[in-house]
Order: sequence, then structure tokens, then C-alpha cells
Amino acid sequence: MDDQNWDDIRAAMTVARAGTVSGAADLLGVHHATVIRRIDALEARLGARLFQRHPRGYALTEAGRLLLDAATAAEARFAQMASRIAGTRDLIEGEITVTSLPGLSDLVMPRLTAMLALHSGLRLNYVTDLRLYRLDAGEAHVAIRAGARPTEPDYVVTPMCQLEGRLYAAQAYLDRHGPVRDLSGHAFIVPGYESARAPHSRWMAEHLPEAAIVMASNDGDARAAAIRAGLGLGWLLTGQAAGLVEVMTLPEWRSQLWLVSHVDLHRTPKVQAVLKALKDSG
Repeated sequence: MDDQNWDDIRAAMTVARAGTVSGAADLLGVHHATVIRRIDALEARLGARLFQRHPRGYALTEAGRLLLDAATAAEARFAQMASRIAGTRDLIEGEITVTSLPGLSDLVMPRLTAMLALHSGLRLNYVTDLRLYRLDAGEAHVAIRAGARPTEPDYVVTPMCQLEGRLYAAQAYLDRHGPVRDLSGHAFIVPGYESARAPHSRWMAEHLPEAAIVMASNDGDARAAAIRAGLGLGWLLTGQAAGLVEVMTLPEWRSQLWLVSHVDLHRTPKVQAVLKALKDSG
């Protein structure tokens, strides 16, 4: 149904309710001739008389009553739908996709699980990948990125936290090699090529000889297992380092994490809930 057809039906509904063309014109804010023209057009299109004209006003025919009942029901359904749509703007529910770099689950998931416990209608899709998901294409609602501040247009970017690169060792390794006063002469377990831009990886490439690397892996759990086995020193997040000894940290190993959302969805309740959860220290 086009807008003109609905305007014709609305004119007929208003005449039926007001009882007169002049009363309907006042309610619609149009000239009474416009109301008559719309009713005439609607009757011509339907091939039926909707009103009996008499000196005191317009009375519905049987066809008119059928039209009024159907139009009133449609109007009510539209009002109900509009109310439900308006209500969804305040609800924290439905599916939300959060993307992150691999290896941040120990930092991110406690915050997200606490949020999910508060909002039972929310369904989380948590994806880790080195690929930068396109928020403007609807691939994700919120992205966690590291390094330089993202500059894509229409993205809303806020700081999340700083990761401090920390170097760990097993006590067994320290018992064999003694305290770590400098890094020369030590063996290292390092992240794979995917972390080459991380501050501690860049530092390592500049300061450590390749012969010092005994293992490289893109799997944080594998690196942690090798460090616990005493194969060498290695960088881990604090949440992965239970039972290990922190031996060194440097300011230049710090990495900034950013929270990224698209401007069109940034203010929606579920995106705001995720952003708040990830920014809170937990």
C-alpha cells in the first residue's frame, strides 16, 4: 500500500469517527474539499460506497464498517509494533560479537562473563583472530585492538588498558641458571610471527640473538607449558603465569589496548554494556 492509499483510508476513518467532513478536516488539518476528494477516490478504487451522505453528516455503509474495522486493527497493530521497536532501544539483549587478538582471553573473559551474568538475554559471540574485522560491514559490534590508535572513519575509539610485557621463568630454570640480572646467555620461548609488532617482540628482535630462541609458538598455553618445563624465559600475560616467577619488565614493553565500535551502534544499550564491562578493572 502506498502513502496516498493510506492517506485516503485515514481520511475515511477520521470521517467515520467525527461523523462529518468538516470535523474530519479539522482533525486532519486539511481543507474539507481534500477529505471529500480522498473519500471519492477510495470509493472509486474499491468499487463500493463507504458512506451514506445525509444533511447531518456521513454514516457508514456495511462496506464502510468493514473498512473501518480492518483499518482500525491495522492501526492498532502498527502502534503495538512501534511501541515494541521503541522498547528495544532500552533492552540489553540479543547477539553481540566481540573480536579480539589471540591470547587476551584471561584478561577479557572475566569481564565479559560478569556482564553476561547480569544480562541473561545477551548472547556473546567472542572471536579471536589477527584479522581486523570490519565494524562498518557489520562483522562485529566491538573490537579489541592493540598498538597504534585505530583511525578508520566512523569508528569510536576509547582506551581499554595497557598491557605490561612481563618476562617469566620457572623456579627450576632459575635454580639451574641463577637470578636473571641481564638477558645475555639465557634461552627464550617467544610468540610467533603474528606478534611481531608487539612492543616486547620488537624489543626482542633488536636485543636478542636468534640463537637464544629455543621455541616460538602462537599458542600462549604452549609457551606457558614450555616455560614451566624450564626450557627458557618467556613473555606471558599475568593470568597465564600462575606458578611462574616474574624476572623482568620494562616500560617499553607496554602495549595499549583500544576498544573500537561503530558510530551507528556505539550508543545502543548492548554495545554500551560491553564497553563498560571491558573498561572496568573487574
